[in-house]
Amino acid sequence: MSGSLNKVMLIGNLGDDVKIHQFEDGGSIGRFPIATNESYTNKQTGEKVDNTEWHNIIVRNKAAEICNKYLKKGDKVYVEGKLKTRKWQGEDGIQRYTTEVHVTEFNFLNNKADSNESPKPPTTNISEQQSNTDNTQSQVDDLPF
Repeated sequence: MSGSLNKVMLIGNLGDDVKIHQFEDGGSIGRFPIATNESYTNKQTGEKVDNTEWHNIIVRNKAAEICNKYLKKGDKVYVEGKLKTRKWQGEDGIQRYTTEVHVTEFNFLNNKADSNESPKPPTTNISEQQSNTDNTQSQVDDLPF
């Protein structure tokens, strides 16, 4: 195989509300963590084991605004995107790294019975937003947060 693939699909629950940052040029970036869970039974001890993995999620522009408006801590969401590792220098001078999921599509998975606060859009896919954000994406990729 001569090509490569960078694609991730996750279903999980928000660990915090969406944090959004607006830029002077009108663009925006949203960040939120989601948790995915795995359960299994240890064959030697018979004990049930639960593992939780945390993922840093990044959404941009219109997708960020939609997520900020409709998602809250605890909501279930499907995200699809690609992994990107970002590096920066901390205040202590040490190089730090983080791996993020840069979202190309998402769906809200809570139903109306799960939330009484605000109506959710039925299904939200935002893949075409990526092509519209190429100009601001290079500026955002260098931000230290």
